[in-house]
Amino acid sequence: MDLHIQRALEAALQSYGEIAGVGVDGLSAQLSGVFEADVPYLEKVALLDEAFDDHPKLEELREIAFDLLLMNFFAADVEKLEGDYLESDEWEAIEDQTIDRGTEVLNLLLYLRECADEAIEPQLEDYLKEFLLVDEDEFQDEHRIYEPVIANQLLVDSSYDEIAEVAAKISQDTELAELFYPMMGFFYEQRPTAQDWEEYIAASINPAFDKAVYHLLVAYSR
Repeated sequence: MDLHIQRALEAALQSYGEIAGVGVDGLSAQLSGVFEADVPYLEKVALLDEAFDDHPKLEELREIAFDLLLMNFFAADVEKLEGDYLESDEWEAIEDQTIDRGTEVLNLLLYLRECADEAIEPQLEDYLKEFLLVDEDEFQDEHRIYEPVIANQLLVDSSYDEIAEVAAKISQDTELAELFYPMMGFFYEQRPTAQDWEEYIAASINPAFDKAVYHLLVAYSR
């Protein structure tokens, strides 16, 4: 299991459990076994779903955990496969079967990994324009998904309260509705202090989930 992924998963589970008042040790142990299992990727996905089926109080983190499982595949599992595996028909079939899974946390994690590789500081404008290419005609799906973020980029220079105020006005039908607050919170402050966490949680309308996602991003980028 990739160390960055392990830290991110533990941070998300512990943060969620602390605020929601739910035990996470059982799920944490199950997921560690899933991530480290020497089985095909789709079997890992099935095992991940079984783990969340066994812990329904943590259901809210299922798709976030899927993102981490896929990141772990890219970071660790794919090393055991042929060099062109991600270009193979087999992988294309897997992508087709899992196309509706996961969240935009995956793209942000991929961006953070690229930043670490290139030793650059993550920045929202860079993420949108250089990584997601939202200004390019052929990437208009990304532009549509990230429209609330694109329209509110100045929030990274504001406060958690102001970010939360805008987040509350985003339609729940929008793909980034749940992730807007933690995503913008991360780009606002990538190294939150204890005081920052207090302010962030106080402004949140879904504290357990919001802290889980934000803490995941912070832990992964360390």
